[in-house]
Amino acid sequence: MLAIIVFAVLTIVGFGFFGWNISKVRSNILLGKDINRNDQKGERWKIMTLVALGQKKMFARPIPALLHLCLYAAFVITQIELIEIIADGLTGNHRMFHDSLGGFYTFMVSFIEILSVLAFIATVIFLARRNLLKLPRLTMKELSGWPKQDANLILIAEITLICFIFMMNGADEVLYSQGKSHLEGQGSLGFSISSLIGPALFGSVSEHGLHLIERIGWWGHIAMVFGFLNYLPYSKHFHIVLAFPNTWYSNLEKKGKFTNMESVTAEVKLMMDPNADPYAAAPADATPQRFGAKDVTDLTWKNLLDAYTCTECGRCTSACPANQTGKLLSPRKIMMDTRDRLVEVGEGIRKNGKDYNDGKSLIGDYISEEEIWACTSCNACVQECPVNIDPLSIIVDLRRYLVMEESKMPSELTGMLTNIENNGAPWQFSPADRLNWKDEA
Repeated sequence: MLAIIVFAVLTIVGFGFFGWNISKVRSNILLGKDINRNDQKGERWKIMTLVALGQKKMFARPIPALLHLCLYAAFVITQIELIEIIADGLTGNHRMFHDSLGGFYTFMVSFIEILSVLAFIATVIFLARRNLLKLPRLTMKELSGWPKQDANLILIAEITLICFIFMMNGADEVLYSQGKSHLEGQGSLGFSISSLIGPALFGSVSEHGLHLIERIGWWGHIAMVFGFLNYLPYSKHFHIVLAFPNTWYSNLEKKGKFTNMESVTAEVKLMMDPNADPYAAAPADATPQRFGAKDVTDLTWKNLLDAYTCTECGRCTSACPANQTGKLLSPRKIMMDTRDRLVEVGEGIRKNGKDYNDGKSLIGDYISEEEIWACTSCNACVQECPVNIDPLSIIVDLRRYLVMEESKMPSELTGMLTNIENNGAPWQFSPADRLNWKDEA
């Protein structure tokens, strides 16, 4: 009875704390400006199914894609066994679905064990890629410190969780073969992996020792699951949860199409309308809309959802032509900086109210002007992202703020913008002289 109470408390606290963290993340994302992403629902379901569920864009790089698929499949399918563990913990039973499901139960647990072995191999390879092979995109300076520790920590936790699974199943296999398991009956459970490694590892262990190993595996498994669940909101691995909504809310416009600012569009229409009264266009006490984005609250909620969804895989940065030529820009860093700033602003608002102002901003304190002006607007980062994150939209809005509110831009652009303003084109020719070349001999 005590074990049931302890398990119930652990379950309530685990899910409760996770819900509390999710509410904080949601409130942070909703600090962004509104944007409508509810059109073309059929197309959105298709994109989410192919990109988030089907891992479509991952397979541009087959080897890491297959390794990731092993982890992904193991994570999803293992939740079936987790349902039984929770049911056992709350009722005091042991493998309560074993008798009712029969052979199907054996098949499912065996399948989970095979996936767990594949996940174990993939995890070891991922650790080697990061720490021994040191792939360039996984060793860039924005990953130094906590991001690197976060990636290693979650991989080590995955290995630990798999070990707990095989401790639980392996010891139970030996106990069942001796007729001493909590589960009635005797023989072999018939699980694909534990029926082999169980006798090999635990065959000479005493009955008391086997029960102890099985319980350590069982409790360790559920503790790791709840720990991982509540670690997610603080980790890049939150994409496990957010990949699905983020791909559903993807930008369905053609790549390269920039959004027009409503305030600017309204002003242009007002100028073009001879019957409009410019003095009646807006109330005198109206708060003017900011041009572009200075801080995270000037971005859209989808930009902020992108920041939380970033997997820090670096595919965007490795495909970025500016980064490849030695420029300071890293699209991955743009997303990581946006997320870090959003967390900071969100905590400040919760503690100090909506008027919170720490004197810092996304542009300048987190992202430098040099970074955003290095962008060529080629959309390579958008194309490469496996969960349809759009760093370019953030970069464009930061540029808009610098140009339209701060009048800051690289000197190379000043002449071009002046020509556009005066001549309607980037070149230093008046409209009347633009075709003079055709009269030349």
